[in-house]
Amino acid sequence: MSKQTKKKQKWVHKDLLGLEYLSHDDIILLLDTADSFREILDRTIKKVPALRGKTVVNLFYEPSTRTRVSFEIAAKRLSADVINIATETSSVRKGETLNDTGRNIEALKADVIIVRHNCSGAATMLARNVNISVVNAGDGWHEHPTQGLLDIFTLRKKFGRIEGLNVTIVGDIAHSRVARSNIWGLTKLGARVMVCAPDILIPPGIEDMGVSVTNDIDEALVNADAVNVLRMQFERDEKAVFPKQLEYFKKFGITEERLKKAGRDITVMHPGPINRGIEISSKVADGVNSVILEQVTNGIAVRMAVLFWLSQARENNKNETIG
Repeated sequence: MSKQTKKKQKWVHKDLLGLEYLSHDDIILLLDTADSFREILDRTIKKVPALRGKTVVNLFYEPSTRTRVSFEIAAKRLSADVINIATETSSVRKGETLNDTGRNIEALKADVIIVRHNCSGAATMLARNVNISVVNAGDGWHEHPTQGLLDIFTLRKKFGRIEGLNVTIVGDIAHSRVARSNIWGLTKLGARVMVCAPDILIPPGIEDMGVSVTNDIDEALVNADAVNVLRMQFERDEKAVFPKQLEYFKKFGITEERLKKAGRDITVMHPGPINRGIEISSKVADGVNSVILEQVTNGIAVRMAVLFWLSQARENNKNETIG
């Protein structure tokens, strides 16, 4: 990290709960720090001592591969100790509440809790009840801030900027915490965001977040610099109101033909896991315009930046209290 960045910007937050709550400068600080950490991942020895002696706990109430492993690798790259709690084999199965679990983790002298939960607001509730740092790794339909940050980081690496970019988000907007974090972050940094989905998957009032809305996939792509393709979350379709899978792909799937029709060199993103042949074709997912695997790698650097600054804020608060 440059001396200039250290001098101009300071992280003051105990937790990372959503991009809605961060300023433009907060987001830039995390992106700049992630940029400095990114080169560590290409070293022969991929480790620095920034979090030596710290303990990070992954507390996941929902299934996860990329996010959980990415946080674990990020913490280990910073030399922290990592504990993974599988809630299906923990005291949660005996009826222990999230707050009680969090307080016990705090009593065990952990420093950071990474929490994923199926209830919106769960991370915020936990953060209010523990004194250690909490990172929201996805809560219900609310936010997934580190996914939003890594998506934005990937775009900035690709284009050298965020301001002025046209970014289209396609798919299950209604149920997507990823969409919300992307929208908050991108608009704060000056991007123009359009969302595209069937009416049933567009949440009421989303225009108030500063985005434009369309049901026409060709309109959504014609001016796009990048398209972020969201997973269709069929497991959340309790009333069977989602479009049929083949019908959805026909009308909204991202294919080579659609990208060619747009007449632009559009960068293709996806937060994963991918439903091939439902929201995106395999040729596009694996094609030259895809940065999907780059997103996964960049996610480690972004999460390293988040853990680093939360640790710094905690140490600063301790020093101020002692002083």
